[in-house]
Amino acid sequence: MSKNISQKRSRWKERGQSIVEISLITPLLLVALYIPVDFGISFYVGNIVGNTAREGARIGSGLPKPGGTFGNAQANQIRDYVLGPPPKVPRWLTGRELLVSFYDGASCIQFVEVTVRGNYNFFLYQIINLFGFNVPDSVLISRTTRMRYNYQLAGGSTDTLCTTPTNFDPYSV
Repeated sequence: MSKNISQKRSRWKERGQSIVEISLITPLLLVALYIPVDFGISFYVGNIVGNTAREGARIGSGLPKPGGTFGNAQANQIRDYVLGPPPKVPRWLTGRELLVSFYDGASCIQFVEVTVRGNYNFFLYQIINLFGFNVPDSVLISRTTRMRYNYQLAGGSTDTLCTTPTNFDPYSV
């Protein structure tokens, strides 16, 4: 009879040991599974930012130039397309900016340049900083796209690019 009681106590202790082991290993497994997810989200956000810059440049390359030069009206059309509805720049980025530059001139190849940038905050790095390590918790994601202006006047030089940009104030997205 006493042997039967000691076997039950032994099984109960083993059951408690496995609960302790699982409670110690579970946080490590969660962190190990979250690392690829966090980096995957950052790559996804980078892809979205690249597509947004490409679409903004595509819209800008087909805009009319009243008076022969680009202006704030064209930059605002690109901004309105990128910002919205629905917004094409992901909300996961902090400090989002949109910069539109037009390169134009009479004797050079004209093009539009759109830059979209923002900071992505890695959740894993924020947790590492809580433990006293000094790791930057965000990374700048910036994508720039240039596209040739579609409606250029014939007779311009076809082998040189315009080098003087007309920049417009960066927009906070």
